[in-house]
Amino acid sequence: MGRPDTGSKMPNDVCGGTGHAMNTVRITCSEAIVRYLIAQRIDIDGVEVPLFPGVLGIFGHGNVTSLGHSLEQHRDELPVYRGQNEQGMGLAAAAFAKASRRRQILICTSSVGPGATNMVTAAGVAMANRLPVLFISGDTFHSRIPDPVLQQVEHFSSPSTTVNDAFRPVVRYWDRITDPAQVLSSLPHLVGVMLDAAECGPAFLGLPQDVAAQAYDYPVEFFEQRVRTIPRSRADERDLATAAHLIRGSQRPVIIAGGGVHYSLAEEMLADVAGRHGIPVVETVAGKSSLLASHPSYAGPLGVTGAAAANEVVSNADLVIAVGTRLQDFTTGSWTVFDDSTSFVSINAARFDALKHGAQAVVGDARETLDEISALLDDWRVSAEWRSHVERCQRDLHTFIDGRIADDGALPLSYAQVVGAVHRAAADEDYVLTAAGGLPGELNINWLSKGIATFDCEYGFSCMGYEISGAWGAAMARPDVQTFALVGDGSYLMMNSDIYASILSGHKFILVVCDNAGFAVIERLQVGQGGNSYNNMLRDSTGPGSDVRVDFRAHAAALGAHAAEVSTLDELSAALLEARGHDRTSVIVVKVRESDWTEGGAFWQVGVPETSDLESVRSARASMDAGLRDQRRGV
Repeated sequence: MGRPDTGSKMPNDVCGGTGHAMNTVRITCSEAIVRYLIAQRIDIDGVEVPLFPGVLGIFGHGNVTSLGHSLEQHRDELPVYRGQNEQGMGLAAAAFAKASRRRQILICTSSVGPGATNMVTAAGVAMANRLPVLFISGDTFHSRIPDPVLQQVEHFSSPSTTVNDAFRPVVRYWDRITDPAQVLSSLPHLVGVMLDAAECGPAFLGLPQDVAAQAYDYPVEFFEQRVRTIPRSRADERDLATAAHLIRGSQRPVIIAGGGVHYSLAEEMLADVAGRHGIPVVETVAGKSSLLASHPSYAGPLGVTGAAAANEVVSNADLVIAVGTRLQDFTTGSWTVFDDSTSFVSINAARFDALKHGAQAVVGDARETLDEISALLDDWRVSAEWRSHVERCQRDLHTFIDGRIADDGALPLSYAQVVGAVHRAAADEDYVLTAAGGLPGELNINWLSKGIATFDCEYGFSCMGYEISGAWGAAMARPDVQTFALVGDGSYLMMNSDIYASILSGHKFILVVCDNAGFAVIERLQVGQGGNSYNNMLRDSTGPGSDVRVDFRAHAAALGAHAAEVSTLDELSAALLEARGHDRTSVIVVKVRESDWTEGGAFWQVGVPETSDLESVRSARASMDAGLRDQRRGV
């Protein structure tokens, strides 16, 4: 059961008039999709594993009768884990892809209509973060005969348009199967896109109900096992030579390590290059944990949610070597952390990213390119003066963090103190995860990575709700280590049902809920730019229930988790230790200070009104305009 049917010789099936009979098997379109996906394998460090190890699914109208039937028939080869919300499934799949360093891909399937539209946000997360996820949604009838069907949104002047068209802007590959034969070309292409270092991102497949159920004579060879590898592109020799020349001519170079370092498995090469040539390394949010904090070249996180010490290093650099980063505004301080005279060398598998802001583009795999440039540099090293400056910044970074995470005896605890407690509880190989709100800044600065590729902060799409679903996905990808997730009360209320999903599937994580009674970091932005506190903190929200507080401990316990509530650092440390020993997901709730933020000191461009009746807003606008004068204008 569940094994591909090899079919038999079909004497009447003739290919191209050659007279040679072709082996075919007559199966449904849905069955063909499932068999093909099962047949895809990938080589990871010499070990062959399934490229698609599982499905996150909620069955409903449009996907249960055909696709659901095929998945049930192959449950041993392609297990289905039941989601509780389609968006949560997609977020979990995105986190899984990041934790597996884009080497394995989860499939998400939903019904037509609201199930599909729920996944669109998750597709945006995967798209923004360049992560492979395969979304398969039911679709309305290709024949249109029974229209309008349940959950169908009708477009009077565009009858072929369905809600699945909403995926087009948020996926790298989009297709609607209108004939069973189309999967023969569609499936290889979507797999190729998701495994391409430059094009990597989510893929979408719409499956009309009638087409999904149709049978077709598929070539047996289509379902033969295929072992995939991640291709490594090599940079042009002239670009390599130019980059090496620029580095040799620099006095104060710095490397910005982005997420591409992780995806090319270039961490060891990065450490070697930085150590051999003495070049300091700062990290983006996506690139965090690409270099151990104990490495002599580690200079901290860059940008708006970065550390002042790292921002100082970059502001004094005359050459930036950007490795595997798309140079997002939080990384660049809206392009103010660099001096106008700073030159750029950008190493990236994607030409689109490598060409940003007038950089000398070196289009190629990060690991191979770093190795080749290092060979061209030979025994070149940065000056002693530059190393001395960087070392002072490194000392400042550690002193600053030590002060932020220390117990000051005051309650409630600060975000930074909570981060410090989790850091102490985590083993070197353990995984930590967070997303939108105030926690990204706190972890980005105050978390000193003890293990390679052990950090995930979703700050590409900054999606509230990612934390819990993402922890579920990360725990799937890394079952042999402990996953810690930190979430604010606002994000918890947006997406919490995957606490139960993790318990149902047996993928344990430890969740720390930091409760400051509202969307405190957005209130910080609101007030910091001259506005009044409004509709962010519970206390200033409209309605008679603004004084009601959620019992997060009781809620988590009702979902089946081990749950505790703590107040002090000692209590938090004890609860974290106890949680490691539990057999299922644990939730620890801690009240935190409303406004005690770790500052990085970088500028951030936001839309402050040009006109306002409030003097505070007018003043904030003047400060914003002043900051824009320091902005490096890129291309």
